[in-house]
Amino acid sequence: MAGLVFYGGLGKFTWRMCAAVLAAQSIAVFFGALVARGIAVADNSGAATAYLLVGSALAVLCVIAAGAMRSPIGVTLGWFIQVATFAATAIVPVMALVGVIFASLWVLCLVQGHRIDELARAHAQEQATAEE
Repeated sequence: MAGLVFYGGLGKFTWRMCAAVLAAQSIAVFFGALVARGIAVADNSGAATAYLLVGSALAVLCVIAAGAMRSPIGVTLGWFIQVATFAATAIVPVMALVGVIFASLWVLCLVQGHRIDELARAHAQEQATAEE
């Protein structure tokens, strides 16, 4: 697929859509961290603080990646976050559903955003040609 990139710059519309997905994902990941902490406290496993810290760090990384979407590394961070969300299913199994939802949105934003950026670029070029 032409719009499915793993590194590099994105069009204006694409990076805005991807940043919105990552911002929303940060909230879901943070709530997942709270659930992981609650499960650890209930099981007396002693890892409650670690789960909360790691989950919170991933939520903060989501926000950082959303802010970095303009740079070439932003899309790579976004892919890392998608993988890390799926990895969280080892602690909180329902994070698989969260991972599927946000990974689907992520791919959709990359593909359709690229398509929309191409259409906008063609329209701007057409306008510039018509003015001459």
